[in-house]
Amino acid sequence: MPSRPFHIVQPTERNTCVIFASPHSGREYPEDFLARAVVGGTDIRSSEDAYVDRLIAAAPRHGAPLLLADVPRAYVDLNRSAEELDPAIVEGARAVAHNPRIASGLGVIPRVVAGGRALYRGKIPLSEAHQRIATCWRPYHAQLGALLKEAHERFGQAILIDCHSMPHEAVDGVARHGAKRPDVVLGDRFGAAAGAAVVERVEAAFARAGLVTARNAPFAGAYTVQHYGRPLRNQHVIQIEIDRSLYMDERRVRPNGDFDAFVQVMSGVVADIALIGAAGDGALAAE
Repeated sequence: MPSRPFHIVQPTERNTCVIFASPHSGREYPEDFLARAVVGGTDIRSSEDAYVDRLIAAAPRHGAPLLLADVPRAYVDLNRSAEELDPAIVEGARAVAHNPRIASGLGVIPRVVAGGRALYRGKIPLSEAHQRIATCWRPYHAQLGALLKEAHERFGQAILIDCHSMPHEAVDGVARHGAKRPDVVLGDRFGAAAGAAVVERVEAAFARAGLVTARNAPFAGAYTVQHYGRPLRNQHVIQIEIDRSLYMDERRVRPNGDFDAFVQVMSGVVADIALIGAAGDGALAAE
């Protein structure tokens, strides 16, 4: 088992209702898991949102807590429902109504890595799937729920920025003719997970940094956005997907020559977003 499923970096002084999280940048691969996997090296890491944790590392300096997965997505996907068990990989899991994530092999216990490459030969026991969920998934979501509750109690609202990365080709065809292709996709479940004013201010933070954004296409937000986004209760969740080619060599899964400069760009974006929920900012109180 991983030594820990996640860790938190807390600010010295909490002064914003914004929380930053990265559920897919974990890279602590259990030895027994690697021994059973039929892919390794950069192939098994292709499912990671590699280095996203470093892109948003400035959050605590601006008063926001940072929740970072240590467990890798290939082991258990923290951005899926605990009920999304894939019978094709988990022995004894019950078949459910059609679910596109399960069908593609990307349930809570993934069957494949990027490119549809199989992770295992055969299936894993249902008891093992339940153990991964109990020791990794449930503690992570208990902590995320506690952070949201704390934000509500202290600030009267909570804003979660759920941070991810996307392959460069993911947005091929998204930009309209003549328009710039997006660098970042914001997912708010088409307005169901976050108030318009919050999304607009997050979008503006990226625009000020010179980054082009799109909304909800091709990523509208997965489990975390759908489950926790409750704008009518002043709980806003936005998923952000950042083009990996801006900061990393996707094939080698390593930072590229632009990495340090892009970290600085993202540090400015993080600072701007933290201000949205800063103590004393009443701009969102009417939503």
